[in-house]
Amino acid sequence: MIDFVRQFDPVAQALIFTLFTWGVTAAGAALVFATKKVKPKLMDAMLGFAAGVMIAASFWSLLAPGIEMAEQMGNTPWVTAAVGFLGGGLFMRLIDRFLPHLHPGLEMGQSEGIKTSWQRSTLLVLAITLHNIPEGLAVGVAFGAVAAQLPSATLGGAIALAIGIGLQNFPEGAAVSMPLRKEGMGRMKSFLLGQASGMVEPVFGVLGALFVLRMQGILPYALCFAAGAMIFVVVEELIPESQRNEKNIDLATLATMVGFTVMMILDVALG
Repeated sequence: MIDFVRQFDPVAQALIFTLFTWGVTAAGAALVFATKKVKPKLMDAMLGFAAGVMIAASFWSLLAPGIEMAEQMGNTPWVTAAVGFLGGGLFMRLIDRFLPHLHPGLEMGQSEGIKTSWQRSTLLVLAITLHNIPEGLAVGVAFGAVAAQLPSATLGGAIALAIGIGLQNFPEGAAVSMPLRKEGMGRMKSFLLGQASGMVEPVFGVLGALFVLRMQGILPYALCFAAGAMIFVVVEELIPESQRNEKNIDLATLATMVGFTVMMILDVALG
């Protein structure tokens, strides 16, 4: 697989694998064709799994390589990591503050961002779209970093990151389409809106790859930035949503640990 991927340039690689992650989001959204409701216990477990994958990916695939890369380039590693990581979190906070969105399971009065008259369905899609911006960016930056030919950036590691993000995109697609279906929306429209939340991943994947290819000096910062953005999403949204039901807290926590382990194995095995 790695030899096949190697024949493409980094931007094409980023596009191919973010199209894959978008496809998994669509697969999750397609659950509406099989059922009208996913059991809360299963959804909490899937969200916990997604959180674990993103935490592991943030360290193994982004933060650790970024620190190594900073050292190899003669930068001060802890400064690079701190600036990039906190910058990613601040970036997501600004988007979260201004982009109108509504988390699944909440009432319209609990929507975040600037006030708007947009429909509930649009706000639900935008909430999951927020998750997918840093994910697409992370994949693009990872493939762009491989072109720098530094030991800490490997094609296998970038592929592992894309696979891990794809795995955790499944519950995110379902987290949009299933609530819409439950509220009475048709299956096809619920599916289309659910998969639409993943459309930003190819866009930000390509932009991330192009950006670091043209400005390789900021690669360590870009990797740490993507890690910070992903951790913000995990702590601010995924973990709280997975543990909203007190009865499922232990299950969601164990699923988070399983997700972390799966992503760690992928990264170590392929990276």
